Amino acid sequence: MALLSLENPVFATYVISAALMVLKVMGQGWMTVYRMQKTNSGLASPEDVQTGLLNKAPDPAQLEINDYVDRSRRMHRNDLENIPAFWVAGFLFVMVDPALWLAQALMYGFVATRLAHFLAYATRQTHEVRATFYTIGSLVVIYMAVHVLWVAIA
Repeated sequence: MALLSLENPVFATYVISAALMVLKVMGQGWMTVYRMQKTNSGLASPEDVQTGLLNKAPDPAQLEINDYVDRSRRMHRNDLENIPAFWVAGFLFVMVDPALWLAQALMYGFVATRLAHFLAYATRQTHEVRATFYTIGSLVVIYMAVHVLWVAIA
């Protein structure tokens, strides 16, 4: 069975996990846009305060930090700092043909930690709570990378 085929359950696990993470990254961007539109604030660049179809009454105050908007922006930045490493490590992990149970535990576990991190951030949990989910997800990615190195070197 070819490793990069949906007939390979490890690759299928990766495809599902990676696609969910694409939706997470893109959805977080849309959440930020929604929050900016809802509050008519939290714009990021000076040129955003110009009259347009969606901003009929621009005001320099729209550039001030709005925590409701900025929280979503910070969650998006956090995704962009963490999810790409999963995409790469997960793909390489598929290439070393790990056990299905291990791939599912790690990949679906990573998806679960990103969802938990999102919920913790969105509901203003303490840094320790968010850091717990970040740490678990980070350790998953690190394990996959080390596993790939171990197999490749051996």
